[in-house]
Amino acid sequence: MNRRTFFALTAIALASSLAACNTTKDPEEAAIKRHEIDAGVDGALNKLYSSTPGAQAQGSKAKAILVFPSVFAAGLVVGGEYGEGALREGGSSTGYYKTSTASFGLQIGAQSKAVILMFMTQEALDKFRTSNKGWTAGVDGSVAVAKTGANGTLDTATTNSPIVGFVLTNSGLMANLSFEGTKVSKLDI
Repeated sequence: MNRRTFFALTAIALASSLAACNTTKDPEEAAIKRHEIDAGVDGALNKLYSSTPGAQAQGSKAKAILVFPSVFAAGLVVGGEYGEGALREGGSSTGYYKTSTASFGLQIGAQSKAVILMFMTQEALDKFRTSNKGWTAGVDGSVAVAKTGANGTLDTATTNSPIVGFVLTNSGLMANLSFEGTKVSKLDI
């Protein structure tokens, strides 16, 4: 087995391990977990809307918004990301999901970020919902990273896409990144 394959398999195993640790069988624990996720989703959306001019207007046009309020990423050559969130339609959570990404290469450290995907068309939302084995960005749907223009408002070139993605850190909206390879699947709660 070559070195690249070894690192790829190790990264996938890391992401899978994180995902497997977060299933809830007890109904009371599941209700608490859903409440925690919903509170985080509310906070992430409020932060996005208050820090990014035009984001709230964009959100009001979306068919649904998938929000992962805290995606934790860590790596030391082999890395992984994991987060839990909710799909919002008309202001209510209609499903709970997890996201995971495995990576390898020159990396070290850890960070937490909020990831928000706005489904702007019914077709993109339907394709997300009907993906039985999970949905992968770049494979099952292309995600345009939201960018801000020189005047600080959202760039219309990215906001006219079927799926628009936002990534927020403590310092604000991130740019120049890719959602490629991000895996989303139903959360068992």
